[in-house]
Amino acid sequence: MTDEIDKSAQDPERARQLEESIASVREALEGLRYGTIALTIHEGRVVQIDVTEKRRLKPS
Repeated sequence: MTDEIDKSAQDPERARQLEESIASVREALEGLRYGTIALTIHEGRVVQIDVTEKRRLKPS
């Protein structure tokens, strides 16, 4: 992870993409109580975020 941060510091476009990815993951986390978040990475970039939400039903 440290190497990734060092690379992004040298490339402003890479740093912007990384920050956008982190913001998207944070947004997905904020709206999720139970479930999973899966990231698809292609050539070192987040290209897809899949969010699966589980809803807990109260026992009757």
